[in-house]
Amino acid sequence: MPAIHQFVAGFSNGDAISNEAIVLRDIFRSWGHAADIFSEQRRILPELRSQAADVGVCAPASDDVVLLHLSIGSPVNDRFLELGCRKAILYHNITPSHYFDMVNKKTAFDLARGRKQVAALSSAAEVNMADSQFNADELKALGYQDPKVLPLVLNLEQLTKSVDNRVTRKYGKSRKNILFVGRIAPNKKCEDLLLAFLYFNRFVEPDSQFIQVGSFAGTEPYYYYLLAQARELGIDNVHFAGSVPQAQLNAFYACADVFLCMSEHEGFCIPVLEAMVHRVPVLAFAAGAVPETLDGAGVLFREKNYPQVAEMLGRLCTDTELSAAVVEGQTQRLERYRKRDLAAELREYLGPLLNGA
Repeated sequence: MPAIHQFVAGFSNGDAISNEAIVLRDIFRSWGHAADIFSEQRRILPELRSQAADVGVCAPASDDVVLLHLSIGSPVNDRFLELGCRKAILYHNITPSHYFDMVNKKTAFDLARGRKQVAALSSAAEVNMADSQFNADELKALGYQDPKVLPLVLNLEQLTKSVDNRVTRKYGKSRKNILFVGRIAPNKKCEDLLLAFLYFNRFVEPDSQFIQVGSFAGTEPYYYYLLAQARELGIDNVHFAGSVPQAQLNAFYACADVFLCMSEHEGFCIPVLEAMVHRVPVLAFAAGAVPETLDGAGVLFREKNYPQVAEMLGRLCTDTELSAAVVEGQTQRLERYRKRDLAAELREYLGPLLNGA
């Protein structure tokens, strides 16, 4: 029986692609296949090196399968191209590099390189997949043949296993809490979140706070710009929590009244599904794959009119009938996601590789 290995650009705690790679590895092993995860050694956190190995030691047999998670420019992508085994690609989208030009030149370079590598890999694999139709359409435009859509395979159970009570005590619902979860990255448009919150806090609900949970590693200049912006706007009740353990993340969701997303580029946007798990109404800018991931749920807006966004935040916080209706729609969307047998869909897509072997 052939092995099914995975290549990732990096492997770390709390990273969406790393988390999915672990879930897929367990699925492949449940099918009876040997399955391991490979990345650059320097991109694997030391405490995780028992779960992932250096890509240089991967020597698949000709009938083995290697699945590449394509998400950024990386030597891993070049190594994948050189392999003589059977291949599959799962595309997670690559953020346009211009967002990082003034924040992190190295990241901007890696993103631009990644875009070139995506084009170069168009005929490298027998099976091409993307985790949203938005991403699949990008692959089609680059010449990929018949890319299949496989939504991110997530472990939603970890979102309810444990809650850090220290967080709930500190940020509990004595105030109206507006939450965003995601890296502090320029494409997430965190400055727009602050402007929307300014109007909400000044003119709709003074007893409120904004909380962002997400790492700023590698985007420190942008993070300090946001801190300066908050000071200049005169909003003190803004909290950047940084990267947190799962139990703390669960607690922040538990404290939230509304999840607000103003990102301009998302290939999937896992946090909107996480908010649904916690029954938090979602208000989101309709960009990238966000409308597709919401799938008719939540509340979308197509223009960044900050006073109107603030007014809708207020309604979602105080109009219990409206909030309940939004949450019910989100619950139905979440059930549609849960009812899909994504492992079976993945097995069907990989079938030509596994059956051929």
